[in-house]
Amino acid sequence: MKKLFLMKNPDLFQGQKYLDTNHNYFEGWYFKNTNETDGISFIPGIHISDEKKNAFIQVITNDSSYYIPYDIHDFSFQFSPFLIQIGNNSFSKEGIHLDIQDEKEHLQIYGDIHYSNHVQIKTNSFQPNIMGPFSYIPFMECNHAILSMQNEIQGVIHLNKQKIDFHSGTGYIEKDWGCSFPKSYIWCQGNHFPTKKASFMLSIADIPFKIFHFRGLICIFILGDQEFKFTTYNCAKIIKYSINQDSFDITLKKGIYEFNIQSRYANRLKLMAPVKGKMEKDIFESITATITVTLKKNQKIIFSETSTNCGLEIV
Repeated sequence: MKKLFLMKNPDLFQGQKYLDTNHNYFEGWYFKNTNETDGISFIPGIHISDEKKNAFIQVITNDSSYYIPYDIHDFSFQFSPFLIQIGNNSFSKEGIHLDIQDEKEHLQIYGDIHYSNHVQIKTNSFQPNIMGPFSYIPFMECNHAILSMQNEIQGVIHLNKQKIDFHSGTGYIEKDWGCSFPKSYIWCQGNHFPTKKASFMLSIADIPFKIFHFRGLICIFILGDQEFKFTTYNCAKIIKYSINQDSFDITLKKGIYEFNIQSRYANRLKLMAPVKGKMEKDIFESITATITVTLKKNQKIIFSETSTNCGLEIV
């Protein structure tokens, strides 16, 4: 599979060439599903290092999280249409099928969710995905892609004795791949604003780049058919940066636009993140955080609302 084709289609499995090696590598997709009161995110993926080669599925809900390991031979994929399978579970942009039985985690999950009406970011040759021209750099420690800023979901998931009905729910899909997560970063995402056609994602991370580091910024806000990007590669600036363990207040500026984001944790739960291909770093995420965003044009507020059911990590 040609590298340029994979770059322009980041939903596809990028790591086929590593499956028969011990090269430090990870790849994981993030499928977030929410209704008015409940949420559940699934993170299927693989990790490869000198010591082991495994597939996994991580699960995070409003109040619990789980890590389910699989043999690498339980992982399979196809390019057209995009589909990955881990054990009896399948994931695609059309939906997911779950059949997880894990006695160690005391976990039983089964059900189906269907996706439709994806809201996707705009791309071109300069910006084949959200990382822009950095997508062309082969030695990035971690690559990031947004596959769906917002999508409609239908279906039911059974989690142990709980039934979660996602009738007219809202979804979000992204992914990461490379060898390690950033040493420090913040990430947040929200698409449960009172204005239904609004969605948002922000990541600010310490990025190693050969012999130096820099603070990388990717932020996108979509309002109806308008898209606002604040990124390192389009010369956006961070003019306010206040952060602590459970909240932050950040202001970005690009040209005549100013964008303020205020976010706060609700319930942090442990997930595992890769370091040189090994799933050995504890990180903490909430999918019940709140995010307030305010967009100004020439100092005049054109949008200011709060989203519930948000994803938030501060590492």
